[in-house]
Amino acid sequence: MKRQLRSFVLLLFFFLPLLASAQVPVQENPNHEQLLASSDPVLVANKRLVYDFWREVIEAGHLDLAEKYMAENYIQHNPNAATGRTGFIDFFSKFTKPKPIESRVKAPIVSIVAEGNLVILNFVREVADPKNPSIKYTTTWFDMLRIENGKLAEHWDSALRQ
Repeated sequence: MKRQLRSFVLLLFFFLPLLASAQVPVQENPNHEQLLASSDPVLVANKRLVYDFWREVIEAGHLDLAEKYMAENYIQHNPNAATGRTGFIDFFSKFTKPKPIESRVKAPIVSIVAEGNLVILNFVREVADPKNPSIKYTTTWFDMLRIENGKLAEHWDSALRQ
């Protein structure tokens, strides 16, 4: 009996974490104006620059507006896209076509954080469980951009080589 109880406890110890999901689903913040606010006008301008770039260039596919937002020598740390504004345009032109520009970012934003010349967009990302693709879970995705002389000068994200 003692041996069975010990075996049962060991089974619970090793397999209960697999059965119970402790993750709280990631939730978007629908109040974008609140996310764009700051008591520092420089941070407000930096957040707005990144936000409008995301709406107009990334989501709406208006690559013709890239020059308005991006430095020519824009540095790209995503391993799938070339560096430079031209490299960015070449990469995105393969799979995006211009569409109407929305008044707000459509992607589910969790937060917009600005510190100095850096702005981080944090998004909800829904992913299929690798052990059971029919099960979805949420996690976060980030894009961080550095601003120099009023333009986007550098980009980081959590992308892996495809």
